[in-house]
Amino acid sequence: MKYAENIAAIAALQPDYMGFIFYNKSARFYNDTLPEIPKTIKKTGVFVNADSTSILETIERYQLQAVQLHGLETPELCTVIRKESDVEIIKTFSIDTPFDFRKLDNYETVCDYYLFDTKGKLPGGNGFPFDWTLLENYPSSKPYFLSGGIAINHINTIPTTGLTPYAIDINSKFETAPGLKNITLCKQAIVTLKNN
Repeated sequence: MKYAENIAAIAALQPDYMGFIFYNKSARFYNDTLPEIPKTIKKTGVFVNADSTSILETIERYQLQAVQLHGLETPELCTVIRKESDVEIIKTFSIDTPFDFRKLDNYETVCDYYLFDTKGKLPGGNGFPFDWTLLENYPSSKPYFLSGGIAINHINTIPTTGLTPYAIDINSKFETAPGLKNITLCKQAIVTLKNN
């Protein structure tokens, strides 16, 4: 999310989480005052290889309820964030073929959720899905977010795949420009997911 009017319109749809990207190389980089949004929506900061000090300062400045760590953040960094704040920690892993799920082992006790995204040229927002059948080998009981090029046509098919994600992370396929969400598509996705 990037634009105040668009943020308000999406907030009215009552998503569970709303993401704000604090990575200055992203076209969706957010560096403004956040408009008021309902407390039922978890304001989520997205970071890429930021240090713990800047993450904690951003959590405080924007009163975030969750952070999505989208780079090569270590378990030690997750531990510092957990110790110094009460935000939910979502650790992202970029998936290609094959994926070694042993990478998760050191994060089991230091984050709340995993997020599986498509490995591409960018640390997110690449616009195409990975092979979801790789998650059939998911070894953890930790809930996960499914991400990576999810489009409106995927929303109905996810339940038929046998996957049971905790949340669906939608982004580039629901935009008319970077950070500007298509309200109609987002509404359709949210209604469909809440009715499944």
